Amino acid sequence: MKNIVCFGEVLWDVFPTHKKIGGAPLNVALRLQSLGNKVSIITRIGDDTKGTEIADFIAAHGVNTVNVQIDAALETGEVDVLLDENGSASYTINLNRAWDNLQLTETALEATKQADAFVYGSLVARDVISRNTLYELLKVANYKILDINLRAPHYTKTVLNHLMNAADFIKFNDDEIFEIAKSLGFESTSLEDNIQFMSKQTNTKSICVTKGASGAIYYQDETFYCNAGYKITVVDTVGAGDSFLGSLITKLLQDTPPQDAIDYACAVGALVASHEGANPKLKEADILAFITS
Repeated sequence: MKNIVCFGEVLWDVFPTHKKIGGAPLNVALRLQSLGNKVSIITRIGDDTKGTEIADFIAAHGVNTVNVQIDAALETGEVDVLLDENGSASYTINLNRAWDNLQLTETALEATKQADAFVYGSLVARDVISRNTLYELLKVANYKILDINLRAPHYTKTVLNHLMNAADFIKFNDDEIFEIAKSLGFESTSLEDNIQFMSKQTNTKSICVTKGASGAIYYQDETFYCNAGYKITVVDTVGAGDSFLGSLITKLLQDTPPQDAIDYACAVGALVASHEGANPKLKEADILAFITS
């Protein structure tokens, strides 16, 4: 069992017909917890009904809530989500929400120092207060895992560079790595070349890139490991990448061979995309059967 801390936004994903609790750091935390890790989350909610429901939801799923801060002034986060005919999501992220005001506390510092791994995303760094808190926690974290989430206009090249240079492991999707590498002056259309460039640019030995229905590629110590994806009927893709990351982290921290780890993570991501919502319950036996089917 690994002790893992996730840092960042929690919020409501608001669809045209319903709403779901989400936020990439929470989705990752929930999948990590479901796979047997000891997980806590550092986040901030409003002093409102929406926040109370999220706090109760987190606790009910076994994730430690001691670092779930409550903001007396700002509301709990919400994101408007639209799905296209292929189940792919687009997002409108509301500004000035509680997770933009994450405070640096002694309990957050101590939790980060004690964790085997510290998972953080790029979206939470859109506001100076949460960004500065993150920067301080990165100074004391043992193993730092960055989940890139490019949501225009909520990022800058300067902040992304800081976050990437602090990381021991970076996860992108294919669009994200091409965009960021191009902004740094790299023009190749080869995904492998872009991965190697970003590894050298950021001095990060472990990089993973998801490719949607085409699976994922993982780069570790100058070696590539690939999975071409699994055939499924997509219901919606919300949270699939987050569950993929939580599964990959779990396997790698257990010293699972990288190829087996990427195969497992791709299977979990595909199964999540075949269900509605970001956090469907998955049985280990069903995951393993899906891989071998």
